[in-house]
Amino acid sequence: MRSIVLTKGVPDFSEGAVSFDEDGHLERGKTPTVMNPNDEVALRAALQTRVRHGGHVSGMSMGPPGYGDVLREAMESVYTDDNYLLSDRELAASDTWATAITLSAGLETYQAEVGDIDLVFAGFKTADGETGQTGPQTAWAMDWPIVTHVVALEVDPDERRLRAKRLVEGDVDEIETVEAPLPCFVITDPEFEPSYRQASHRLTRKRLREETRERAADHDDHLTTWNHEDLNLDPDYIGLDGSPTIVSSVDPIPKAPSEREATMVDPTDADAMDDVLEELRPHAAGTSDHATEAGD
Repeated sequence: MRSIVLTKGVPDFSEGAVSFDEDGHLERGKTPTVMNPNDEVALRAALQTRVRHGGHVSGMSMGPPGYGDVLREAMESVYTDDNYLLSDRELAASDTWATAITLSAGLETYQAEVGDIDLVFAGFKTADGETGQTGPQTAWAMDWPIVTHVVALEVDPDERRLRAKRLVEGDVDEIETVEAPLPCFVITDPEFEPSYRQASHRLTRKRLREETRERAADHDDHLTTWNHEDLNLDPDYIGLDGSPTIVSSVDPIPKAPSEREATMVDPTDADAMDDVLEELRPHAAGTSDHATEAGD
């Protein structure tokens, strides 16, 4: 079984400042970036398939060179055997359509140079655009079947079929079971939970997790970068020129107001530290007078 997990870097809003240029485009080079949280769910699904059926898992992302760190995070936090980054200036400012065209070219190049793909996993949606379009559009470009909102899955490598449980649109309490031939796309729902019922599977998962953390320490040795020429892509159909979406404006996310006041204390100031200890002592020992005395 050979799986590809599509992942993306998203702004780390917890870091604070998110930078936009004058045209309303996110300046990713000036904004802290982390792996999209929903893509971690897709990685868990790929790892489950790897544990049960063996094979190979590759991560793939389109973005600036810094996205190598996002792929490293994917390798270290869950699992990949190796990673592929689609990156050059011609791909900048792509909307979901241009991104899907580029990713499909990446998948086709992978099949030509590395090996046949059985499954492509993608997260439900990204934390920045939240369109949920890239995975389905890439499946359309590949002309492969797709199963969305997957919460559980089984693969039959011999029959070349996927059997999945998915949430029915509009009703998270209703689940349907569907089947699809391989190769196909799997869009995991945030409710997906991997299952390792056999002890051998749990031991294999533990071993694979240890191995992937070791690989992540030398991630550059496991990273392949392809530009638009490697992918045989026409610049007119990718990046900003190939993106039909027009962003009229972007409103920066306001910083949430602080709900608590903080007092800064110099740890070298003995008197100030004594005051802090005296204030915290009742909470450490209990709120009653007896508890305070016991703490003393």
